[in-house]
Amino acid sequence: MRQIVLLRGVNLGPRNRVSMSALRELLTAAGFADVRTYLQSGNVVLSGDASADALARRCRELIASEFGLEIDAVARTRNELAAVVAHNPLAQVASDPKRYQVSFLQQELDPSVVAKLAALAAEGEQLVASGRELYAWHPHGVGRSKLAAGLAARSLPVVATARNWATTTSLLALADE
Repeated sequence: MRQIVLLRGVNLGPRNRVSMSALRELLTAAGFADVRTYLQSGNVVLSGDASADALARRCRELIASEFGLEIDAVARTRNELAAVVAHNPLAQVASDPKRYQVSFLQQELDPSVVAKLAALAAEGEQLVASGRELYAWHPHGVGRSKLAAGLAARSLPVVATARNWATTTSLLALADE
């Protein structure tokens, strides 16, 4: 089964440096097949039989053991990622794929947390919660967005990591190869 592993906070600045070639070797040695990475930010597509939650947990354990880093991970099956892309609730407004983000959550957020995040949205920004994903449109960019900062905060009650729309659709294409 094709699956996608999204590592949180990898290779952003000097912290949590992980070589993608070393990560591919580690996951291959652990028994996963057809391991491929995309960009340098901790996006992995592989084949394996574990559930998505078990896969994320196993990747965290392997990375901690091999690299000495505590890295959060979220995983989705290829079909789950395809459903995320097909759903695309902000397609009518999200005109720049670099400013359109999907936050992948370990589990669904309580509606009160989603409401607090939505309150951070500046003029023009939009947030849509759908199951274990949050779709966010940042028309003025991600860098200064309070909403984007809230979505990336370690204070969220669940493990989460965001990818822009270009990366999200590219990961699906890679899973389909």
